[in-house]
Amino acid sequence: MVWPVFKTAREAPSAAPVGSIPTRSRHLLRAALVSSITLFIILIGAATSALNAQAAPPPRRPAVPQADTLSPQPISPLNAFWRSFLIPGWGQARLNRKLTGGIFVAWEGLTLGMSLKTRRELRYLRRNGSVRGDSKRQEHEDWLVLLAFNHLFSGLEAYVSAHLADFPGDLRIEAVPGGVGAAVSLPIRIP
Repeated sequence: MVWPVFKTAREAPSAAPVGSIPTRSRHLLRAALVSSITLFIILIGAATSALNAQAAPPPRRPAVPQADTLSPQPISPLNAFWRSFLIPGWGQARLNRKLTGGIFVAWEGLTLGMSLKTRRELRYLRRNGSVRGDSKRQEHEDWLVLLAFNHLFSGLEAYVSAHLADFPGDLRIEAVPGGVGAAVSLPIRIP
């Protein structure tokens, strides 16, 4: 008797080896959850910024002109640092740097999501006694370090941005005959 080479429909499928990619995954649901949390954080930051802009009373003109020509800073540099250190992007949103704040929030969501994912995978590998546990532990630590650096870098960027908030933005670089020229206009008021 000759055994058939092909499989019949009645045969049970073999179990996938450990580490294979599943065809049906719960990862899509978790990725959607992480994405929705990140979007929620971005929307909260935008709403907070809009509420702060609406809640500010209209500026009152002083009766006597002051000698200080620079506009007051929205927040102090140390305040901006602590805001962005606690929640990356918060200080940038307060300084009206929404793109930079959005980048920090997006990177925060990515690193937080990946650290949670690798922690879950590490628990699974430890439960099953896999030899890949050490490499997964190192990957988890790498994501945690990136998460910490995002907080630190976001705070430092907000600190520097708050210091430069009153810097004039009229810097122009133009091509001139024989090279490149730069021009800066500095508003100075002499009383």
